[in-house]
Amino acid sequence: MRGPEPSGPQRPEGAPRPAPRPRSEGAAGPASGGGPLWFGGDYTPEQWPEDAQAEDAALMRRAGVTLATVGVFAWPLIEPAEGRYTFAWLDGVLDRLHRNGVRAALATPTASPPLWFSAAYPDTLPVTADGVRITPGSRDAYCVCAPAYAEASVRVAAALADRYADHPALALWHVHNEYGTWCHCDHVARAFRDWLRDRYGGLDALNDAWTTAFWGRRVTDWAQVLPPRTTQYRSDPGHVLDFRRFLSDAMLGAYRAQRDVLRARTPGVPVTTNFAFGDWVPVDPWRWAPHLDLVAVDHYPDRPGRAAAEQTAFAADLARSWARAGAAARAPDGAAPAADRPAHPWVVMEQAAGVVYTGGRVVPKAPGELVRHGLGHVARGSLGALFFQWRESRGGAEQWISGMVPHAGPGSAVFREVCDLGALLARLGGARDAEVAADAAVVWDPECQWALGLPSLPAPGLDHTGAAAQAHRVLWRSGRTVEFTAPDAVPPRVPLLVVPALYLTSDTAAERLAAHTEAGGTLVVTHLSGLADPRGTVRTGGYPGALRGLLGVRVERFHPPAPGEEVPLSEPGYGTGRRWGEHVHTTGAEAVVRYTGGPLAGCPAVTRHRFGTGIAWYLSTGLSDAGLARLLADAAGPGPGRPPGLEVVRRRAPGEAWAFVLNHTEAAHPVAAADAGLPPDAVDLVTGRPATGLRVPAGGWAVLHARTG
Repeated sequence: MRGPEPSGPQRPEGAPRPAPRPRSEGAAGPASGGGPLWFGGDYTPEQWPEDAQAEDAALMRRAGVTLATVGVFAWPLIEPAEGRYTFAWLDGVLDRLHRNGVRAALATPTASPPLWFSAAYPDTLPVTADGVRITPGSRDAYCVCAPAYAEASVRVAAALADRYADHPALALWHVHNEYGTWCHCDHVARAFRDWLRDRYGGLDALNDAWTTAFWGRRVTDWAQVLPPRTTQYRSDPGHVLDFRRFLSDAMLGAYRAQRDVLRARTPGVPVTTNFAFGDWVPVDPWRWAPHLDLVAVDHYPDRPGRAAAEQTAFAADLARSWARAGAAARAPDGAAPAADRPAHPWVVMEQAAGVVYTGGRVVPKAPGELVRHGLGHVARGSLGALFFQWRESRGGAEQWISGMVPHAGPGSAVFREVCDLGALLARLGGARDAEVAADAAVVWDPECQWALGLPSLPAPGLDHTGAAAQAHRVLWRSGRTVEFTAPDAVPPRVPLLVVPALYLTSDTAAERLAAHTEAGGTLVVTHLSGLADPRGTVRTGGYPGALRGLLGVRVERFHPPAPGEEVPLSEPGYGTGRRWGEHVHTTGAEAVVRYTGGPLAGCPAVTRHRFGTGIAWYLSTGLSDAGLARLLADAAGPGPGRPPGLEVVRRRAPGEAWAFVLNHTEAAHPVAAADAGLPPDAVDLVTGRPATGLRVPAGGWAVLHARTG
């Protein structure tokens, strides 16, 4: 639906905008230091009549909205026919946002090509592994390797940038939406071969990496290399793993093509795209982050209650860690210097306002959860709290997806809580660039997740991300704040580093872990780590392969228990072993816990090895959360000792410090400034009162602030 026209004479379609006007002062972009936090979400006025759009302006002012994401799925409105652009409706939307003090994250609409485009270029529609070309009946009907799609994507991005480069509402470019569409077509096959040539150089190296001597799969001509389409039986694991790596790089190339066009025309406007979570996403955020001006994530917890808070913290800590790694590597990519932006810029681009989606049903958020989830992201460094979407849609495939303005309208508990969060964020801009204080680290690697999802492993259900999430969850419950690290990166200087199921372990990663421990760090490594090199080839000589010397153990064979079976352990606090077991021999380590039943009775289950001035622990079985908590406490000491569910995240900047306190429990809890690491004169920014005698109510929150000299 076309929005109301801007006041004054209407600009002809395609005409340039007038001379630049001063940008709004309401919502600083991440290229500037300090400034207000972003608050708002996806805005689709084209779905609504003009009276609803007029109401939107008033409601956005009431809620304190500072940023609206516009145009994500608007390609057919922007370009209704090839090469013909209609901007009047979008001019009106952006002008109205500007008049109401709201900035725009202007999206390139390339995640949903128009029907006319798919009809004109059917080779741009993705092909499944079974060889079926999909029909354009939904979103994401594109192949990033199709030349016509690549050309059209850059063309529409350039048209938007030419039109809106000087619009005062423009704060951020939002490229595409949730890159992740798979394709196995001939365009992909050609691009995959080129990628493999760059990676391996020649066919001999490719055959060695994929172990094609097995089953006589040797490749003798590049034309024989195809995407991993449906086969008679299992595909080569190296082939499938490399294809996911290729897809990540191919999509990154598609993003960078649009980004370069936008940067050239609007050099002062940050550019990003939004990451989605899930095994279906063939994207490596560690590789992408250096190419983004800020990391953006979409996060939807899939469990209600306190579990949703744990998942929120997990996603936020991952996003911040990707952003930190990207910022460290960004300068060679030509982005603005680090001094002009926060040290680790990221933002939650999408979250649900009023519900949690779990098990195919919606669970309403309890009173206060909307604020706590949004504030939880901000506590961990997000530049604000954005949602999908502003208004709940009346129709379409996502008509029951929660909105900031629900179907019930502004006279609803959801919208009242939206207003509460907007008012709170307006008082927290001072913490916007402050560092998050972490006291533990966890290694996370998407390639390990991909490799453990292959069908050639000795047990089903192996899950690197699940193991990392468990480690994070246990640390969260103990009161620790986590930084994530890529396996080949230098680990953060924290007292505890956890390495869960690092199946693909490079020589560099092994050296980094050894150096961390040798220098006095505490290292906890779980089973499934060190087993294979980055190609997926098993390291022979005994498990855990690359980490045997560091851990002081040698594993002879695996003994995964039957599904549901649990193996007793010698220390009651560790509970029982589950899902995995190993015949461990110590080669310098000491046994801390042993198996006491089954074929592994008497064998070490948990070991400890002094390495340099540090200690390396090894866990050869799966533990419950309580058992893992005992292990981590034995390795690194207890956490701060807060009640489980009372979340405290500390942030600091020169001369200032903050503590975000989120009470996910059903009881009020006292919180002293000293308990949060702040001086006694701290002030609660939620109430404006001194923090002395502070009690955070059940389901409530506080944000403490203090000057530190």
